Amino acid sequence: MTLFARSTLLLSSSASLLLGLGGTAMSQTAGGGTTNLPSITVVRPERAQPPRRPKVRVVTGKRRETPAAPPPQTPEQVVAGQNEKLDEARRTIDSPIGANSYQVNHQNIEALPQGNNTALDKALLQFPGVTQDSAASGELHVRNEHANLQYRINDIMLPDGVGGFGQILDTGIVGTMALLTGALPAQYGLRTAGVLDIQTKTDAFDNTGKVSVYGGSHQTITPFAEYGGTVGQTQYYVSGRYLYNNLGIENPTPANEAIHDRTQQEKGFLYLSTVLDPQSRLTWISGTSNSLYQIPNNPGQPTSFATPTQSTFDSALLNERQQEINHFNVVAYQHSAEGIDYQISYFNRYSQLHFWPDPIGDLLINGVSSSVYRQSYVNGIQEDTAWRVADAHTLRFGFTTSAERSLVTSINTTFPGDPVNGQAFDPTTGVPLPPVTIFDSSSKLGWLFGSYVQDEWKITNNLTLNAGVRFDQMWQYVDANQFSPRISLTWVPQEGTTVHAGYARTFTPPQQVIAAPTNIALTQGTVIAPEVTQNDPVLPERAHVFDAGVVQKVWPVPGLEVGLDGYLKLARDMLDDGQFGQAYVLDGFNYAKANNLGLEFKALYAMGNLRMYGNVAWARQLGTNVVSNQFLFGADELAYIATHYIYTDHSQVLTASAGASYLWKDTRFSASMIYGSGLRSGFANTDHLPSYTQVNMGVSHDFFIVAPNKPTTLRFDVVNVFDKIYEIRDGSGIGVFAPQFGPRRGYFVGISQKI
Repeated sequence: MTLFARSTLLLSSSASLLLGLGGTAMSQTAGGGTTNLPSITVVRPERAQPPRRPKVRVVTGKRRETPAAPPPQTPEQVVAGQNEKLDEARRTIDSPIGANSYQVNHQNIEALPQGNNTALDKALLQFPGVTQDSAASGELHVRNEHANLQYRINDIMLPDGVGGFGQILDTGIVGTMALLTGALPAQYGLRTAGVLDIQTKTDAFDNTGKVSVYGGSHQTITPFAEYGGTVGQTQYYVSGRYLYNNLGIENPTPANEAIHDRTQQEKGFLYLSTVLDPQSRLTWISGTSNSLYQIPNNPGQPTSFATPTQSTFDSALLNERQQEINHFNVVAYQHSAEGIDYQISYFNRYSQLHFWPDPIGDLLINGVSSSVYRQSYVNGIQEDTAWRVADAHTLRFGFTTSAERSLVTSINTTFPGDPVNGQAFDPTTGVPLPPVTIFDSSSKLGWLFGSYVQDEWKITNNLTLNAGVRFDQMWQYVDANQFSPRISLTWVPQEGTTVHAGYARTFTPPQQVIAAPTNIALTQGTVIAPEVTQNDPVLPERAHVFDAGVVQKVWPVPGLEVGLDGYLKLARDMLDDGQFGQAYVLDGFNYAKANNLGLEFKALYAMGNLRMYGNVAWARQLGTNVVSNQFLFGADELAYIATHYIYTDHSQVLTASAGASYLWKDTRFSASMIYGSGLRSGFANTDHLPSYTQVNMGVSHDFFIVAPNKPTTLRFDVVNVFDKIYEIRDGSGIGVFAPQFGPRRGYFVGISQKI
């Protein structure tokens, strides 16, 4: 019996005894008057034994161990975590709500045939609605528009350059790459056919890198190196690439190898980011490129002119060349705290283009030898802020301002005469008059300013309204401005389904160097005098854009996602560019009215080690009545366009791309395809070229020779597997000077080593 039980029993017995004795005493008192108390003996209770703990049988086995505490983070991991939070905050600042988006990451680029040796413009051809064109015509078009693509790095806009076909950016720097189209939110101004939003690599700061060598057909050789790491609070990444081949620009003939088409290109990139405190960081991004091109020759071209000493020239021996130089820098400060995220940045870009003609050959074949020099230097500031005013409202606002100093110079050597009767001859001797030289130059300090404000309103958890307005002002060769409302609605009726619809008013200034005026009076009395003498200035484009689409995950097929997007653009003074002469430079002009209509379908399947995608786009762009730089056109063509809606030269009805990659153990198989129904050709673009399909294939394998986490990768690729001969351009159409063919079949091998 326990101590508690025994004590309870004792107390109960004592109480009963006292009650009993009390009753006896009361009886005795009542009866006799005298009280006799009984004698009470108190017994000391025995000391209770402490309770015994029951024996528990223990099964012999492994001792249960307490989970070990996670190891402390390294300084590099701490910095990486802080940068990840700031990266997430930056995505909040410029969230592309309501826009149509298609995104790939650097693993997807590596999975393409040629991997990150793929040029940026060739990688973009795998996006929906992106059309292939020749290098002279801008290399690609988004939704059938010409040169209306905006490039951003880490949400900072890069200003326009003067390059004809050089690529300043390299796919090796890409962490993710998204093409934004449709009714863009108010933060996106100026170039609005599409925004290529490149986010630099975020997994490149672990004190590792890669070196590679790649080459093959057309005497191609391209070494590449990259390295990234963390020092204290600073992350850094550097990369560089050199490219040499004999197919710098599209071949003007269907032959396997072009004549006089060598290129040498160097590119460099630097990224530095320092965390100042857990809420802010300072970033410097810098890039450079230097590209030299030989202009390919088209043999068999007749000579139509003569000098006093020479009347024939073999066009296969022409020596035209072009150099393009680009440098850019971005310094950005980002801060994120207490519901407010903002980023302010300074940017600059220097761009230079120089075309050297063949001084004799061009003169005899074309009647003019033109040396063209273009230079642009841009400085600017951009600021963007996102303020979470309430749970349902995020207010975004910001501005961009930039100043550009441009210089456009041309030195034309040509013959006296006129375009109808040809060159002039000495009436006495009958000898051709000697050529004359015409110098024309234009320089300009121009300014651009843009600002915006918009509100993201989460009406419900499934419905978001994004509405705003932006204002743009240009002071260039033309002064103009516009207020542009933007509104979009995004609806998620169920998991896996996203519907968007929007409207955007857009304002697009022409590139300053392309809008530079030409003094056509200087050409009077020469064979290059224009047939049309009207020369109105190039105007900014103003447009209404409507866009709607849906993206759906197909639940019966896990990993499958499909999307459909439609758009309509109604434009006034629509901008277009073209090559009007043998120099590989572009000149701008406007169509008074234009419309652009299209429908895009996309599908993506990703499951395990298999990834497949396919895109199909139908589009139609029409314009009428040229209202600027009319002298670039012939009189009959200009009159026809004034009374007819015509297809723009870069309009293609059907465009498609597809690809697949599969990783089997350490071997990756990949394939990609592009299809085009043909760009426009003929008088006033009334015809089009034949359709074409190009298929590329590749295989790569990782060997773990150096270390388990540092693979050695070998790859083998075939470009244009079926050796399809097709023309991108045939030399006809508005703003098209020479034919260009797609690449013939090429074989390439490469090796890379992670270090």
